[in-house]
Amino acid sequence: MPKSKLVASPLAARLSAPFLALVLAALALSAPAEAQSRRLHQLLDEVTAEVEANRKLTQVMVDKIFSFSELGFQEYETSRYLVNLLRENGFEVQEGVAGIPTAWWATWGSGKPVIALGSDIDGIPKASQKPGVAYHDPLVEGAPGHGEGHNAGQAVNVTAALAVKKIMEREKIPGTLVLWPGVAEELVAGKAWFVRDGLFKDVDVVIFTHVGSNLGVSWGDASGTGLVSVEFTFTGEAAHSAGTPWRGRSALDAVELMNVGWNYRREHLRPEQRSHYVVTDGGDQPNVVPSRASVWYYIREISYPEIRRNFDIAIRIAEGAALMTDTKMTYRILGTAWPRHFNKVIAETVYRHIQAVGLPEWSEADQALARAVQKEVGSSDTSGLATRLDSLQGPVRRPVSGGSDDIGDVSWVVPTVTLRFPSNIPGLPGHHWSSAIAMATPIAHKGATAGAKVLARATLELYMTPKLIEEAWAYFHEVQTKEIKYTPFITANDPPAIWLNRETMERYRPELRKYYYDETRFDTYLEQLGITYPTLRRTEATGRQ
Repeated sequence: MPKSKLVASPLAARLSAPFLALVLAALALSAPAEAQSRRLHQLLDEVTAEVEANRKLTQVMVDKIFSFSELGFQEYETSRYLVNLLRENGFEVQEGVAGIPTAWWATWGSGKPVIALGSDIDGIPKASQKPGVAYHDPLVEGAPGHGEGHNAGQAVNVTAALAVKKIMEREKIPGTLVLWPGVAEELVAGKAWFVRDGLFKDVDVVIFTHVGSNLGVSWGDASGTGLVSVEFTFTGEAAHSAGTPWRGRSALDAVELMNVGWNYRREHLRPEQRSHYVVTDGGDQPNVVPSRASVWYYIREISYPEIRRNFDIAIRIAEGAALMTDTKMTYRILGTAWPRHFNKVIAETVYRHIQAVGLPEWSEADQALARAVQKEVGSSDTSGLATRLDSLQGPVRRPVSGGSDDIGDVSWVVPTVTLRFPSNIPGLPGHHWSSAIAMATPIAHKGATAGAKVLARATLELYMTPKLIEEAWAYFHEVQTKEIKYTPFITANDPPAIWLNRETMERYRPELRKYYYDETRFDTYLEQLGITYPTLRRTEATGRQ
């Protein structure tokens, strides 16, 4: 039987050599890429382990900043503590940036890329609260406290930065690492001034961190509003309120008429708007016609044009009030926040690491405290702490009104995202003493460590993958800012309102100082305060447990 022959077809003969060359070229290109991928994954594991090894430092920072309980623009103890810590760890720190005494800008490394990690540091008025106690029990009655949870974010950032810095030093990875504080965020009165004064002009990426009740990140237009915070001041003429009132021109009358006018106008504004005011100066005493009076407004909307429109309406109403009372009106901007828009590429990068890290393992004590606090404040959610990750959130389909955050201004000048980390309890009112209960307990400590792991991993990947930063800027230019351009509300003539909260802190700081956390003597702040964790109920005899 004749032997069969394998004969190549003419087409196969023509393709074999070029095809083989392509295969070899692809293999040659993939080998370095695979090696780079293996190296990245190894370093991600190492940076995660480094954050875990610094768990104690994270806890100390969380507890220390909680104990300072400082309001916006008066965060002197907090900033002093963080600046010293960063300098001890090799960062160069410029203090007093943007004309704000408690603001600073810390850098390590050199060259590109420049990645800036930020988080807020201020507290809430009248939110003093003993941690780990599931009912209202102020540490200092009437004093401020961390009723938003801003004491934990810098612990997340510093822990992550130190871990990334260690890897970058050893592996000789180029780039500059920046840390910065969100000063006076509760007044939305800091970040727009940072932007105005050019702090972010050389930054490639901003990852902001904020306390939440889950690990989460989003991209696109966020829910909530932007705002202008503005104080209107009226000047009139004093007179004896009973003897010669006709000789007076009441500035307080002008304030009241402005408020009446605004309240009537609300009916004819879009339902997405939110606005609120407090009278900051109503005169001296009833028998003197007030020659000076002021009212402080927050004017919120979901887009820059609508904020601008409502701000202009408020100015006209103030002018009308001055006309009716024969007084003079001036106004000054105290704070501002653009609506937020977060970067898709960075959010997707961060979310991959959220999935890799996962939520902390909560103890039964943690869950018992969470459920007790939810019950105490009448929350519709009484299920305790989150046990399932949130999904990656995209742009809101239908704009939803609500709160504001001045990270919005930053997000319109550099690709930005906000990483939320699970250091607080779901279902609480917000800006409230109940939101301080978890913030110096194992809940806050575990949540901050989880957040620091995600932040360290995402930051390291961005340093090692320049293509991601290029794609982030492509999204910024081609999608986010294609039709919308950032127009600041403030000018060079608007100083930061650094006088705000000064008198309040001067009143309460001496008493709060007695409760500053001393980590050299006590393992945790709970131990220093003598609080059993968790304390769930009052006793009938004393009202305390």
